[in-house]
Amino acid sequence: MEIQLEQTQANDIIQNNSTVLLDFYADWCGPCQTLLPTIHKLADELKDNVTIKKVNVDNNQELAAKFGIRNIPTLVFFKDGKAVDKHTGLITERNLRSKIDRLSK
Repeated sequence: MEIQLEQTQANDIIQNNSTVLLDFYADWCGPCQTLLPTIHKLADELKDNVTIKKVNVDNNQELAAKFGIRNIPTLVFFKDGKAVDKHTGLITERNLRSKIDRLSK
């Protein structure tokens, strides 16, 4: 499943899905690479309940600026088209799953 998101797709994804998680990352970022398997696992497992996409900040600088991304990894959670939560830094699968569960209710 392709979970890369380009700037031109962002508004459609956010507006047309009730629950969205955007993972802002960079290929050179060690913590981002540590989080990568968790993001892919949850994107596959939860695909019926939440849309999870990765946003490369090097390739999508305008989108990162739009959401105030200053550090990576940063996860931005959207509910019904609005940003409702943000987490910067590493997060355990358990804690991330818990945040997603609360958001998707």
